[in-house]
Amino acid sequence: MSGTTILKPDLGFVNEVIRSGGESLKKCYQCATCSVVCNVTPEDKPFPRKEMLQAQWGLKDQLMKNPDIWLCHQCSDCTAYCPRGAKPGEVLGAIRKMSIKEFSAPGFMAKMVGQPKFLLVLFAIPVLLLLASGAGQTPAGPVAFGKPHGFLFSMYFIDPLFTAAALFALVSLGLGVRKYWKAMAADLPADQAAKINLGAAVKETVSEILAHRRFQKCETTKGRSTAHLLVFYSFIGLFITTILAFVKVILEPNTGYLAFLGHPVQIGESAITGLTVIFKIIGNASALALIAGIFLVMTNRFKNSKKAGVGSYYDWLFITIVAGLGITGLLAELLRISNIPAAYPTYVIHLCFVFFLFAYAPFSKMAHMFYRATAMVFARATGRG
Repeated sequence: MSGTTILKPDLGFVNEVIRSGGESLKKCYQCATCSVVCNVTPEDKPFPRKEMLQAQWGLKDQLMKNPDIWLCHQCSDCTAYCPRGAKPGEVLGAIRKMSIKEFSAPGFMAKMVGQPKFLLVLFAIPVLLLLASGAGQTPAGPVAFGKPHGFLFSMYFIDPLFTAAALFALVSLGLGVRKYWKAMAADLPADQAAKINLGAAVKETVSEILAHRRFQKCETTKGRSTAHLLVFYSFIGLFITTILAFVKVILEPNTGYLAFLGHPVQIGESAITGLTVIFKIIGNASALALIAGIFLVMTNRFKNSKKAGVGSYYDWLFITIVAGLGITGLLAELLRISNIPAAYPTYVIHLCFVFFLFAYAPFSKMAHMFYRATAMVFARATGRG
C-alpha cells in the first residue's frame, strides 16, 4: 500500500534500554508532560515523548539516527514532573550510551566501558604498560618526574605511549562521529541536503557550547551550567598546559627531544624558565578548576537525586575518573615539591587515570561532547536547531 510505513519492533533493544539504565521505561503512558516542561526541545516534534514511545516499541533504527536524543541535555525537568516516575531523562541517557556503542569503532570497547565487570581489565592495561616502563621502581635522590634517565621512567617511553593513546582516541571518535552523521543524513531529501550551510552551523554551535547556553535553561538542575563550564574550561586549560610542556621537552638544550636526536636548539635558559612558569600557572589553575567543577557535579547529583535520579554506573565512572585525575595530579605535584617519595606511586596512579580518560574517551561519557556537538550542528544545518 502506498505511503505505508512498516515498523519492525526489536524486543531485544527494549530490554537493553532497561538494562542500560532505563529501568523506568515501561512506566511511561504518553501523557506528554515531559515535552511540555522541557525548555530546550524544539517546538516542532518535541522530545522526549516520541523517543520514549520509540524506545517502548523497540524502534532501534529510528532512535539511533535521531539527533534529538543528543539535543536533550538531561536537565531532568521531565523526570521531576513526570506523573508516573518514568524518568525520561534517565531513559534518554541510557539510549545515548547505546548510541555510542552503536557507532563506536571498535564497538566492543564501548561494551567494556559500559559494564562494571570489565573495569579491572580496563585499568590493568595502563598499569601493565607503566610497570613495563619501570614504574614500580622508586629511585634514590631528589624526587623528579619525566627525566630521560635515572628517574621514575623515561619520557621517551611515556610521551610516545600517551601520544599513541590520544591518536587512537581521535581516530576512533572520528570514525564514530562520521558513522553517526551518515545515519542522521540518510533520510534527508536531496533538496534539503543541498541547502546545508555547514560552516554557519558549526560556528553557531561552537558559540553555544562555549557559553553553555542550553544548560542555563535547565530548571531542576540549575547548578549544572556552572559545574559543566568549570570542567569544560579546565580541560581546555590542561590541554594548553600539555602542549606547552611538550614544547619545553622538545626545546630543552641538554635533555630535549631535539638534543636527543642530535639537533639541539640554542635557546636561552630564561626562555625555558618562563615557559615553565606559564604552563605551571595554567596547569595548576586548571587542576583546581577541574576539582571544583567535578565536586559541584557530584553535589548537584546528590542534591537533586530525588527529583532527577542520582545517575548510572556509566555516569559515575566518568565522574570518578575525572575526580581521580584532578586529585592525584595535584597531590603528585605537592608531594614532589615536598620531596616525599610517595610522589612516585601517586604519579603512576595519576597517569593511569590520564590513560583511562583519553584512551577510552570514544567509548565513555566523555564522547558525549563530540556526539552532542555533531547532533547540534546537524540540527542547525537542517533547520531544527
